[in-house]
Amino acid sequence: MKSPPKNITKIDSTWIKRADDKGGWLTAQTENSAAGGREQMAPPLPYLFLVLHIFPIIVCFPSSLLGDGRNRTSIRFLALGDWGGLPRAPYSTHIEQTTAREMGLAAQEMGADFVLALGDNFYFKGVRSVDDPRFQETFEHVFTAPSLNIPWYVVAGNHDHIGNVTAQIAYSRVSERWHFPEHYYELNFAVPGSGVTVTVLMLDTILLCGNSDDQADGQPRGPANALAAASQLQWLQSRMAASKARFLLVAGHYPLWSVGVHGPTSCLVKDLHPLLVKYRATAYICGHDHNLQYLEESGVGYVVSGAGNFMSDSTRHQKKVPPGSLKFFRGHPLSQGGFAHIEVTEEQMVVTFLQVQGTSLYRTTLPPREADGFAAP
Repeated sequence: MKSPPKNITKIDSTWIKRADDKGGWLTAQTENSAAGGREQMAPPLPYLFLVLHIFPIIVCFPSSLLGDGRNRTSIRFLALGDWGGLPRAPYSTHIEQTTAREMGLAAQEMGADFVLALGDNFYFKGVRSVDDPRFQETFEHVFTAPSLNIPWYVVAGNHDHIGNVTAQIAYSRVSERWHFPEHYYELNFAVPGSGVTVTVLMLDTILLCGNSDDQADGQPRGPANALAAASQLQWLQSRMAASKARFLLVAGHYPLWSVGVHGPTSCLVKDLHPLLVKYRATAYICGHDHNLQYLEESGVGYVVSGAGNFMSDSTRHQKKVPPGSLKFFRGHPLSQGGFAHIEVTEEQMVVTFLQVQGTSLYRTTLPPREADGFAAP
């Protein structure tokens, strides 16, 4: 493993740095606990989470070697949304269970360094507390493959916001693999063996746009806290403007473009779309609509991966997306779910949509931002 940059501190396999309100850097020390030598933060975790709220950045350095010793030349991850089971026994759906099994196989055979969990983590009303049994019943006891014992980077969906999102954030201190440091935060990854970086900006689209009524038209009604929404949008704009990453991804729950039941999210079309285009983001990754979609418009890829628990084949909003933008759609109820596998090398990002039966449904390649004048740092 590479040495961390200055002012970055290791927490398990993750390097974290924080900016204080005076523009300097806050560096948290680590110490080994008596119980198993697991590293703990000092100062105490509540203080760390206060700092994370100020400026959430996580910098990760995956191992450059595979388990069999072969050299690594890419970052690989799975993207899964709307996987949140049921609030009654058995607390998971058949689609979630089969999707979890297929994800385990894909992670083993194709490789995966982490998972992006794109919201609606617990249907239908989130969790009540950090001790809620749903964490075990819908997450830990379902995604059991050893190959899925990797970091899960989490954002909240509209159903999560009906419950206690703060409890989901706090669960990061309970689970080894659940990483949810704040409502929105930044991930940075170094492609092994190169100077190439991959940045993922994780958004809370419900705080940004408001919650939605799935029984009505599914459109958010506006943020509950306009000041908090403006703060998140300002944070996003500043991080995108400063990014020199060769691959810049943004992830959230609501789709920007979608042909499904919920369709395009007007708030994101208005506020997020101009930023994606201006700063030439590689892709926006989301869930919310319960199917798999790939759209491409203005040089940005749009990955919809919301097939983790239910399936919908509706394309009722096909005329609401830019003409010619839809490249792939899969929502047949008998397909039993699916997810996206994404691999980033020094030269390209490859998105593969996988079906539970082990079938590769669609694959596309996206170029690095440096092709448009954005050089790697």
